[in-house]
Amino acid sequence: MTVLPADVALLVIDLQPDFMPGGALACADGDALVAPIAELLAQRRYRTVVATQDWHPAGHASFASQHPGTRPFETILLHAQPQTLWPDHCVQGSDGAALHPGVDWNVADLILRKGTRSQVDSYSAFRENHGPDGDRPATGLAGWLHERRIREVHVCGLARDYCVLWSAQDAAKAGFRVKFLWELTKPVTDANDAMVREALGKAGIAVI
Repeated sequence: MTVLPADVALLVIDLQPDFMPGGALACADGDALVAPIAELLAQRRYRTVVATQDWHPAGHASFASQHPGTRPFETILLHAQPQTLWPDHCVQGSDGAALHPGVDWNVADLILRKGTRSQVDSYSAFRENHGPDGDRPATGLAGWLHERRIREVHVCGLARDYCVLWSAQDAAKAGFRVKFLWELTKPVTDANDAMVREALGKAGIAVI
């Protein structure tokens, strides 16, 4: 396989057991991504690889269990912004929060943990969701990639309609060319696929 130019990076989003069948917040067939993403990394086509890891403290504000009278997948306002409530998932140190053991993560140049602040969710690899101050704090990933002279980012992983989508959108806003590896993503729900494609089109993001 051809090695890609040095200014192209691969971003693998949240390939964790809790987002796979049997996990706390399963994407349908999410485990089907493990083998092809493992193979992609093993090919060493990308000279820069970043993996993200959802890493919530227990009692995170995005968990429905922290809001009496609510159920998972309901929407509330959190810091004056819509917040989907989730089942407790990817709790720090749990088996479900680990990066999937079926992938050799030694090839990753950076493992970025996100969602670590108890009152702020974080879908995107580049910015947290809105916090109490009304802003979306940067994770520092954009600066790290720019310092490495990365100009193009390819994104894959879980979930297509939330963390992968938001990461792709924020990568484009940060000035990177972005390619969305559609077949290497799975959604929380297939019903969101049309929305995802529309959002990517509006952002000028190529779907490959």
